[in-house]
This record gives sequence, structure tokens and C-alpha cells, in this order.
Amino acid sequence: MKIATLHIPPFELFDLSPDLVCVAGEDGYFQWINQQVCDTLEYARDELMEKPISTFIHEDDREITARERQKMLKGKALTNFHNRYITKSGRTVWLEWTSIHINHQSVVFAIAKNITERKEREQKIEERYEKIKSMASHFKKRIESDRKYIAAELHEELAQLAVVIKMDITWLHENVADTDSEISRRTEQALLATGLLIDTIKRIAFSVSPSTLEDLRLNETLYWLCREFSVLNKINCNYLSYINDESINAEQQMDFFRVCQESLRNIMQHSKADVVDVHLCDDAEYIIMEITDNGIGFKIDEISHQPGITLMRQLASSINGNFQIKSIPGAGTEIKFSIRK
Repeated sequence: MKIATLHIPPFELFDLSPDLVCVAGEDGYFQWINQQVCDTLEYARDELMEKPISTFIHEDDREITARERQKMLKGKALTNFHNRYITKSGRTVWLEWTSIHINHQSVVFAIAKNITERKEREQKIEERYEKIKSMASHFKKRIESDRKYIAAELHEELAQLAVVIKMDITWLHENVADTDSEISRRTEQALLATGLLIDTIKRIAFSVSPSTLEDLRLNETLYWLCREFSVLNKINCNYLSYINDESINAEQQMDFFRVCQESLRNIMQHSKADVVDVHLCDDAEYIIMEITDNGIGFKIDEISHQPGITLMRQLASSINGNFQIKSIPGAGTEIKFSIRK
């Protein structure tokens, strides 16, 4: 059986390729290009070969392309490198290059794929993501603004009214109650109740919107939160920070506060712990909050959809942060929340 042979010059084989194939000199000019290069960039062959290759590269990508080219000329193969070219009609095309320097011939052999459609899809996804992220940030700021208003109303209006009532009861207790033991007993009870009411209003106001974040920043606010948690719940809560407040912006400080607040609430309700540790630290890329307790623990798959866990996951997702929770029945729980610097 006779097998047919193809009589096609080697370089002409590349004209059959759907990829862009070229040979360039060390001087930065094309020495040979296949037809796909001409079709993609919309130039005739001689137009492409008479000018430096950088002429056709998008101006924003020329510098990084030159740097990567120098690395390649020194022996480092160029793989999966993306840059943009401008066609003769003014369109932008994205190319993904694989290039090698053939040192003994002083040329560069390169193959590129046209990835413009993929890049455009990625750009649309990125734009959609940024839009959703912006909307989430807007809603979060609106919620915090509403919380701040409610907290102010609680503290400035309701708490002040309770203080006025307490003052009046105090006057009655001092000036009227002495004449009647029952009145004395009732006014004394009312004084205790109004004192508790005022403390409760202040605590709720702080929980809704902690004013100390603006005045004292994150570390002092978290220290206060942990100390109050210890006093109210008889659970030893330790706070340790290796972070300066200046390294975290106001929005991130509120996020860390909300995660800590929600974590302590869950510990109070479910963990049966007697020791909690809250640590704030950082590494090369992230600011990290770790919250651990020595409680009864649980199976992650059994509580992963509970409101508190869901809230913290959603909060982390809304700010492009990371949320991890580890727990073993009988061995406590560890929560890790991190935000990129």
C-alpha cells in the first residue's frame, strides 16, 4: 500500500494552524509570521514586518511585555503570558503566548492563542462581581448607619428618660418614703429597676452600634466586649492583639467587631465553655481573628446552616474575606476570620 506524502515547505505548515505562529529577531522585529497573525491583527504581512513588534502592542502592556521578553532572552521560557494587541481597525485582542529563545540562531519562536472572547467573559464577570460587591457594601453601610441611629436614640432619648424617672423616684424615696414603709419599699424597688433599665439600654445600644469604635478604635472596643462578656456570663474571655488600629480601616474594624460579637453570642448560647480566647494577628497577606473556646463542640455538618454561622459566612463573603470553623464534639470550637490587607 502506497502512503501519500505531503510536499509542503515547513513554514507553510504553520499557515494551517488556528494559532498565531511567528519567528522574531532579537531586535524586536518579526522575521516570519503565519497567516493567522495577519488575519488576527488585520495587517498585511509586510506591514507587520516593517515595524517593531511593540508598535502593535497595547500601550499599557508594552512595559511588562518588554520585561518578560528580556527574561526570555536570558533563557527563561515564556509560558501562558497574556497581553493585548491593537488591530488595524482599532480593536483590542488578547493573546496568550508561549515563546522560547533559540540562542544559537538568535531568534525567538512564539505561538499565541487568541483569548479575546475568554477575557471579555472574565471582564463581564468581574464587572458583575464588583457591582454586587459595591451594592453589598452600600447595604452594609446603610445597615450600620441605621444601627447607629437606633443606638443614638436608645442612648440619648430612652436612657435619658430613664435617668429622669430615676431622679424623680430618688426624690420620692428621700422625701416621701420615710412616712410610709410600703412606699419606701416600692420606691427602693423602682430605683433598682430603673438602674437595671439604664444599664440594659446602654448595653443594647453598644451591641447595636458600638460608639467606642469611632472614639477608641478596634482593640479597645474588643477588649471591652470581651470583658463585658466575662462579667455577664461568668466565662473567662481573654483578648490578645498584635495589630495596631491604624492598620485596619473603619469598615474592616466593624466587620471584625461583628464577627467577634456573633461568635461570643453563639458561645454563650451553645458551647457551655468556661474559657474563651480572642486573638487578633496578621501574616504577610491577611489580618486574622481567631476565637477559640473549650466548650462541648459539635459536628460541623449538623450546625453549618444555623443563623449565626450563616451570618458570619455571609459577612466574610461580602468583603472578600475568609471564614473557617473547626469543631470536634467534646473538644471545643475554633473560628478563624481573615481579611486580605
